[in-house]
Amino acid sequence: MILTSWLGKALAALAAFTLATATFAADLHTPVEGDWVVRDFAFHNGEKLPELRLHYTTLGDPRGEPVLILHGTTGSGTGMLGAAFGGELFGPGQPLDASRYYIILPDAIGTGKSSKPSDGLRAKFPQYNYDDMVLAQYRLVTEHLGVRHLRLVLGNSMGGMQTWMWAENYPDAMDIAVPMASLPSEMSGRNWMLRRMLTESIRNDPQWLGGNYTQQPRSLQFASVFYATATIGGNQGLMKIAPTREKADALLQQRLNSPFAGDANDHLYQWESSRDYNPAPGLERIRASLLVINSSDDERNPPELGVLEREIKRVKNARVLVIPGSPDTFGHGTTGNARFWKKELAEVLQVTPTAGR
Repeated sequence: MILTSWLGKALAALAAFTLATATFAADLHTPVEGDWVVRDFAFHNGEKLPELRLHYTTLGDPRGEPVLILHGTTGSGTGMLGAAFGGELFGPGQPLDASRYYIILPDAIGTGKSSKPSDGLRAKFPQYNYDDMVLAQYRLVTEHLGVRHLRLVLGNSMGGMQTWMWAENYPDAMDIAVPMASLPSEMSGRNWMLRRMLTESIRNDPQWLGGNYTQQPRSLQFASVFYATATIGGNQGLMKIAPTREKADALLQQRLNSPFAGDANDHLYQWESSRDYNPAPGLERIRASLLVINSSDDERNPPELGVLEREIKRVKNARVLVIPGSPDTFGHGTTGNARFWKKELAEVLQVTPTAGR
């Protein structure tokens, strides 16, 4: 009777422990959102905000290996949780399994649920740039979350450009830096010219009213669709989904008529924040192990310019992965699909020593 009672209690305790362990593991893969308010944040141009709200999402235990993931223009941290990106990386057994890594997904200044023009200041919001965005990310990670050293900083598109800046500005803050869909050079050529066309379309819209519009300017969605069609999708990828004029018209009509939740002032600030991006002068400062991931059909960062091939020689510990274009890639959008590069990411995580925290 005593043995039976003891055995029953032991089995019950084991079952409770197993359930608690399973629940904890499940919780680690559940996103947790938070906000941090920075008082009197000073921007690069001397402007200040009495309160700058920085929103962020995390996965995993804060005691895990810290990883910072940076999103693209008009995106948000939670946008990186989608099936094509986070669904390939953050789950059990995947390269950035949240049961091992502490994954930090900030909303950059001007995006997501962080402070932005549409909160009320409109065109009076400080004219931020990437320097301000990266500084805010650094302060969020170190001051609020208490992380002094990151295992990895990885970013896509705008996040990729900011990853170059992280590696230069804070060379001892990470073991590995993975900039994607970006180049270590100033805004120029088609990339900048089309950004200017997008923003000028909005500014010249009579409905914009200097940023004091009562309804979203009609040009916002049209200019955004124009820019996206010109700079994302890949020639082969677009031909696959629009192989005839009828299908191309139908695709374009669908994009122009779909619900559009963006705000004109927010978009203006987001696209113009790249105006003085240029990490080229500081590439020798990079100490992290660098894995650069681009695609051969990237319309914004075409490899035939030779920029990456020239500049990467200045970085001591760097390798480059250029994903070949095909009917199954998406031009500038290719790197937003982790299936194309998660194997190489897992490899660099495995071979790169941990400097510690």
